[in-house]
Amino acid sequence: MKTRYAQFESRFGELLAIARDGRLAGLYFVGQKDQPELDAPGGESAVRDDDWPVLAATRRQVAEYEAGRRTVFDLPLGLEGTDFQRRVWAQLLEIPYGQTRSYAQVARAAGSPRGVRAAGAAIGRNPVSIIVPCHRVVGSDGSLTGYTGGIERKRALLRHEAVR
Repeated sequence: MKTRYAQFESRFGELLAIARDGRLAGLYFVGQKDQPELDAPGGESAVRDDDWPVLAATRRQVAEYEAGRRTVFDLPLGLEGTDFQRRVWAQLLEIPYGQTRSYAQVARAAGSPRGVRAAGAAIGRNPVSIIVPCHRVVGSDGSLTGYTGGIERKRALLRHEAVR
């Protein structure tokens, strides 16, 4: 099945949503480091389709999140990664709206208590920003550490959730 994508504005910046096999496979801030190249030489072949059902649902649910009407996303996800990455990303989905966890807590919950750095690397490779809430992971002392969308965006997302 062909890869489809949509781009749309959000309060946190322009987003690129990618769908494969009817599932959301990526949600990137346009221009972020790990954003895949679509329809570029050597890049992924894709079709822009803003109305593709999962992409339209993503746009709608992100807008509801921004408006404070959604705290949990309900989208079919197609996360591609190693077994460890998928375990870490599954733990991110367990962090409630308005709360944070440390990298160490996520590593422990993913079954690798000594794998804090590996968990951090997996979190950094999260392909679905906002929906798989890697912005909710902070340093053990509560400090804001790396975020592929940028620390200011991470701060804005956490501030948005703290208001509710």
